[in-house]
Amino acid sequence: MIRLEPFAPSHLAAVEAMLTDADMLRFTRVPEPVPASLAHTWLERYEEARRSGTREAFAILNDDGEFLGLALAPSIDHETLTAELGYAVAPAARGRGVAVEALRQLTEWAFGELGMLRLELLISVDNVASKKVAERCGYVREGVFRSAYLKQGRREDTEIWSRLPTDP
Repeated sequence: MIRLEPFAPSHLAAVEAMLTDADMLRFTRVPEPVPASLAHTWLERYEEARRSGTREAFAILNDDGEFLGLALAPSIDHETLTAELGYAVAPAARGRGVAVEALRQLTEWAFGELGMLRLELLISVDNVASKKVAERCGYVREGVFRSAYLKQGRREDTEIWSRLPTDP
């Protein structure tokens, strides 16, 4: 079983370790090369945004308190009641259903606690594993933003997936 707890200073070392993972770098918005203080910068930004209600970040932990990854709401819009969600699982925790359960809990939190009416995931067209997670959690693929994401001089297509509270 896993649980989500607010991203905090105690998680920084584990997040820094995740930032060396090739898949984390390939399929996320993490800049390359990774700035030395990125984990600290993220924590500061999420703590500030947590106070304003515009972003949220959770550490994914198992019952023993082991860090398994991050569950994120990088954008929360209280006017439109829409939030973008995301997840990143540490390499050692992959393939065990962690991402599915984390996204399930994050989705429940966004609908239940925030009252969101639309949730979105932005997923690289090449990230097959993440698309399977989205599908298993009831998200619907809406389409592709062509050449929408620029990283390290290369453009790539991004799929948008969504979920509404009325979806099965």
